[in-house]
Amino acid sequence: MKEILGREALSIATIENNFTYHKPFGDQQERYERIRALGKELAYEFSFSCPASRELSTALTSLETSIMWANAAIARNEKEVD
Repeated sequence: MKEILGREALSIATIENNFTYHKPFGDQQERYERIRALGKELAYEFSFSCPASRELSTALTSLETSIMWANAAIARNEKEVD
């Protein structure tokens, strides 16, 4: 693999996969929605249980990030079988 600035470059396949739209198939849409719904429940719990603060903002941002990466894990790593 080619090195850039002393680091190994991402493979072309990884770059293509990570920056390509992945149309949902099978039960993916339902799983995306379930993950988002559970994240929303937790966001409400944080908001009702924690005082407004930098820490709460960080927790909510981290939760959003976690949900995004969980959904990306599904989209990027599952292939539709014909």
